[in-house]
Amino acid sequence: MRPLLLASASPIRLQLLRNAGLEVTAQPARIDEDAIRQALQVDAAPPREIADALAEMKARKLAEKNPDALVLGCDQILAFKGRVFGKPETQNEAHAQLTEFRGQTHQLISALVLYDGGKPIWRHMSEAKLTMRLLSEGYLDDYISRNWHSLRESVGGYKLEEEGIRLFSTIEGDYFTILGLPLLPLIGYLGTRGFIAA
Repeated sequence: MRPLLLASASPIRLQLLRNAGLEVTAQPARIDEDAIRQALQVDAAPPREIADALAEMKARKLAEKNPDALVLGCDQILAFKGRVFGKPETQNEAHAQLTEFRGQTHQLISALVLYDGGKPIWRHMSEAKLTMRLLSEGYLDDYISRNWHSLRESVGGYKLEEEGIRLFSTIEGDYFTILGLPLLPLIGYLGTRGFIAA
């Protein structure tokens, strides 16, 4: 089995890969995601391109330092009505985002880029559509207050693997895409290439 270097600080991505039986270590790629995202938005790049570019930059950064490693870069973008949303920085920002999403459908776009020998060898993009319930103001306030320590680490201000599941009426798409790591296509590719037993 070929070890994998994950260019991410996300504990859920690391856990998903380890739960799948992969040998993986995580090392965050130090890039200025906000500046890159804003520059791409100024150039009117679509959300899919932004997610792909950020995943690629993370993988490339670690691949340059670890040229012999199999490096996985990941990124997730929340797209809603032509705008891109990131992790909320304050409870007020989380409240504003979630208020805007109430009763509406938004997209989560997850991108993966795999580097080997310092070069990109595979990329994948997945999308999920999530429709939020018409939440009461009281519940929304309580939800943010109870879960702030966790939801501030998540694009959009919720985590489906926690209480955030209660915010939604319908979800279309792969669960792993929503968690930020489209696991099935990745495992399929690694197995096909012989990086893992298949």
